[in-house]
Amino acid sequence: MTKQITKVLVLHGPNLNLLGTREPEIYGFTTLSDINAQLQELTDARGAALETLQSNHEGVLIDRIHQALEDETSALLINPGGLTHTSVSLRDALAALRGKVPIVEVHLSIPEARESFRHRSLIADIVQGRISGLGPDSYLVALDAAFRLIAKAVTSS
Repeated sequence: MTKQITKVLVLHGPNLNLLGTREPEIYGFTTLSDINAQLQELTDARGAALETLQSNHEGVLIDRIHQALEDETSALLINPGGLTHTSVSLRDALAALRGKVPIVEVHLSIPEARESFRHRSLIADIVQGRISGLGPDSYLVALDAAFRLIAKAVTSS
């Protein structure tokens, strides 16, 4: 029997490619490449595989979520950016993973501490956890949470 490698998928939504330059007073100066490098280092240390994808296009993110149903993705971290508050289609795609792939929602800032339109997450009832407000460290904490959810799923099956 071959041991299945843990595979974590990280999806970064619209405008996250501008991290480090866009509104640094909110998001800081860490770039998306910096975040991905830190995530890679942590997954390597655990002997796991990491895939990251950033897209400004909702359909690209949805297509990749659909693919996660078939490619042995062990967990999904997602920072949907503004789509958190607006995309029923993204929500529906994530709902297809419910019970199959643990999902952790990630935000650099605290959406509820910002403009009122950011106070509602359309995916909050789909995800197993939500990490926000820790800046780039939100991703690192979310990755640890994802590994814990994977371990819990393995021990309960």
